[in-house]
Amino acid sequence: MSDTLNLPAETREGVGKGASRALRRDGRVPAVIYGDKQEPLSIHVEAKELVRLLGTGHFMNSIVEVEVGGQKLRTLPKDVAFHPVNDRPLHVDFLRLAANATVHVKVPVVFANEDASPGLKRGGVLNVVAHELDLIVDANNIPDEITIDVTGLEVGDSIHISQVKLPQGAQDGSHDADLTIATIVAPSALKSSEGGEEEEATAE
Repeated sequence: MSDTLNLPAETREGVGKGASRALRRDGRVPAVIYGDKQEPLSIHVEAKELVRLLGTGHFMNSIVEVEVGGQKLRTLPKDVAFHPVNDRPLHVDFLRLAANATVHVKVPVVFANEDASPGLKRGGVLNVVAHELDLIVDANNIPDEITIDVTGLEVGDSIHISQVKLPQGAQDGSHDADLTIATIVAPSALKSSEGGEEEEATAE
């Protein structure tokens, strides 16, 4: 699980495009905290600190304690809007977390033991369909990543989410047991060779 991140913030009085633009000119990013049956709280955070946290690579899967008004609010980032040209963060949505909350998160997938896959050793290519998995997990136990072992897989084999061992307490949020995560496909050279053999057999 990723470490809890801390993000100082200040309450935001003005709302609307004009107020948001003024904040951004001052090096701040407008944000909102919502959920847990409470009124949304409009805040703003320092742009540089937000960019630093985004650079950790696991911001969206981390608990973020937002420090505002003398309180520490336990949240989960749900959305970050970026400028279409320069990729600067423009706005952030945080979900306020109750005690023992379960959350929907997208967790990145990594593959292990590729050298133990006969299909890949023959030159097959791992075609990844789902780079992230939609999981329902305890907010206190959000995994950094899901590791999938490809040992023994041949060309043509597919990996479905029903075959993946999820962390204890985690559930598949896609509700699709047949969701394909990856397939080992034949390389072009192998396809051409097999195709040529089939044509020769047909000609005979």
